[in-house]
Order: sequence, then C-alpha cells, then structure tokens
Amino acid sequence: MRIAIKGCKIFDRGDSKFDIIIEEDRIKQILPSVGANYSGFTEIEAGGLVALPGLFDIHCHLREPGYEYKEGIESGTKAAARGGFTSVACMSNTMPPADTASVIRYIIERAGQYGYCKVYPIACITKGQKGEELAEFGDLKEAGAVAFSDDGLPVENPLIMRNALLYAKSHGALIISHCEDKRLSDDGCANEGYNATIAGIKGIPAAAEEVMVARDVILAASLNARLHIAHVSTKGSVEIIRQAKKNGVKVTCETCPHYFAADDSLILDYNANAKVNPPLRGREDVEAVIEGIKDGTIDAIATDHAPHHVDDKNVEFCNAANGISGLETALSLSYTHLVKAGHIALSRLAQLMSAAPARILGLEPRELSDGRRADIALVDFESSFVIDSSQFLSKGKNTPFNGQKVYGAVACTINEGRIVYQDIMCQGR
Repeated sequence: MRIAIKGCKIFDRGDSKFDIIIEEDRIKQILPSVGANYSGFTEIEAGGLVALPGLFDIHCHLREPGYEYKEGIESGTKAAARGGFTSVACMSNTMPPADTASVIRYIIERAGQYGYCKVYPIACITKGQKGEELAEFGDLKEAGAVAFSDDGLPVENPLIMRNALLYAKSHGALIISHCEDKRLSDDGCANEGYNATIAGIKGIPAAAEEVMVARDVILAASLNARLHIAHVSTKGSVEIIRQAKKNGVKVTCETCPHYFAADDSLILDYNANAKVNPPLRGREDVEAVIEGIKDGTIDAIATDHAPHHVDDKNVEFCNAANGISGLETALSLSYTHLVKAGHIALSRLAQLMSAAPARILGLEPRELSDGRRADIALVDFESSFVIDSSQFLSKGKNTPFNGQKVYGAVACTINEGRIVYQDIMCQGR
C-alpha cells in the first residue's frame, strides 16, 4: 500500500508541517509539506494532526483463549488500534493459561489472522499460574513468548521467584512481577485509608505491594538479573525502585493512567468500574507516581487493559471483578493529566508509551524517520472530547472515566503501512 500523510506535525519537531510518504510497510521519506499531490497514493490530509510513533502497550489482557465473552484478539486489537497502539503484549491469565507452547502459538496465529495490531504474548512464570512449578521457559520463548509473568497472581514463594529470575537470566528472558502479598491484601477491595473507611470498604495497605517490590528487587540484585515491576501504584514502591536503580539493579517498571489520572475518592459512590488491582491510591501516591514519571524512575506507561462483561461489574463493589478497560483512553488520559497539566513534554510521553516498552521487551522501537517501519498514530491534541464507553470498540465498557473531558483523540492509526483505524474526523479531511 502507498500512503501519503500530508501536512502533519511530528511529535518532536515543533510546529512545522511535514508529509510522510509510506510505501509497503516502510516510511520512504519525510519531507517539508508544500501542498504537493501524490498520484497513486492514498492521501490523508492531516491538517495539523500530530504524528506519533505507533504506541506499544507492554501490559494488556486480550482474554483469548477462554474468556472471549469479555474480549477477544480481534476486538481487543481493534480497540488498541483506535487507541493509537500498533503493538501490544498480552498477559498470560487466559484459559487455559499461557503456560504451554501451543497456547503461545495459538495467540500469535489468531493475531496474524484477525489482529489490527501486532500481538506479543507473555507466558506464565509458573505452570497454571499456581506458583508451585516453573513453566518451560525455553519452549515458551521459542514459541514466541516475549516475557514471563503470572500477572493477576503474585509468585508468593520467594524461592520460586528466585529460580524464575535465574532461569529467565539463562534464557535471556524478562520476568514481569505482579507485586502483591495476598496475606497483607487479605481480600481487601480498595486502598486502605480515609476513603475506604468512609465507604465502609475493607482496605488494602500500600505495604501489600511494597514488600513484594522490595523482595523482588533484592532477589534481582542478588542474581544480577533483569526484573520488570508491573503497575506501580504507591509512593513507597516508586522510592524502592528509584533507590534500586541508583544502586545499579537491573529493574524497570511501569504504571498505568488510572494511577495518575484518578485517586481512591472514586470509590465513594461504589462505582465498581473503579475497582482495580492494585487499587486506586491516595493523592500522595498519585503525586509520587507523577514524580516518578518526571524523574525517569518509571520507565513506561501501560494500559493494564482489563475488559469485563457488564455482569462482572454490575454487582456489589467488593464482589466485582478487578480491572479497567483502558486501550481506548490511555493516550488521552496520559496526555491530559501529564502533558497538558505541564508535568512532561509530548516527546517524553511518546517515549513512555512507544519506545521504552519496546526496548524493555528487547524489541525494535518504532521511530518516525526514513526507512523505518511505518507504525504511526495521527492524533488531535488541540480539541477536547468526552469519554463515552458506550462507543468503545472493546467488548469491555468498564471505565471509571466515562464522561470525563480529555484531549488527544486518535484520528488514524497505521500499522506496518496499513490503515487499521481511521475515524470520521480524519476521513473527512
């Protein structure tokens, strides 16, 4: 396919306008926009939209195989494309769990048939996510797994986690840790603190996350092994990781938009769409997460896209499933609460949501330059819009941000030189 994007801005090149010429799956040339016509090309009149490298989500749940009533690879990647993502890494808590090469191959094959973006499977650390016996890392990596995680379930036995880090190191693989001491979280439903007390909801202390972050950092340091911490949500976790990095530990981490765009006050109306694990935290934690993003302690922003059927959420708060449907709101929430709020530059946001996640997984980061793969998101950062979950392409409509005004609507997403999403705004240009 031959595409000419005309008159776009580029995220790190100021207000100048450019034409991006795409042939097959590559960017052939980026040149100053002078109003040229490109015969034989599909022309996109960008009209000042901003071009970003295709976003990369290091942590999402596509639910397939096994939970297709919540989400599937087709619907999930369609939602990803609408959110500006051209690559996603999907977690292992499917049914059956992604602990065998056959499940990994199934996910890759389905994504090749029906996916709107590239899908990189993350395999289980332990067989059946039971925390008792390591999965076959070699077979899983050979089948296409890009990392290992029991996400949703912590590896509670420290010896098992130590062996996982050691085994992963020998295979050149990455462990992604869901840090939670379930004995401390003790079936809590919300962040332990004032708002949980007022709401009469059993709380989860920050220590339930922080003690496991500390444990895994210590284990990684002792083995000189790589470790990635998922969905960091507390002030203490940010500080532990900050100090570990200063001490030379090979640790990276991510946070999610709901940990800097919201706080635990959202639980006061018992909206089950605000129930997530780790829970939404207090303002001090939110501010610490933002500071961690600003100073580089936090390496990436992930969606932790966790779509659920309405019946999983339309119950009492503590009986509801954990999770937020986030692929279609991650960029706009991040831009609104980080860039527009003055905390970071757009170039830093692009790094957090595109280049850094790819590098953490050892994959080629997408770049907007001649000869590179044509993975591009065109975004309108000037106009506001209101989040409307009823219009989500994901099967999961579960978001506490419904009705919030944000900036950063994705107008068009191009994956390997192919238009995979284009909204009416861009079609009409």
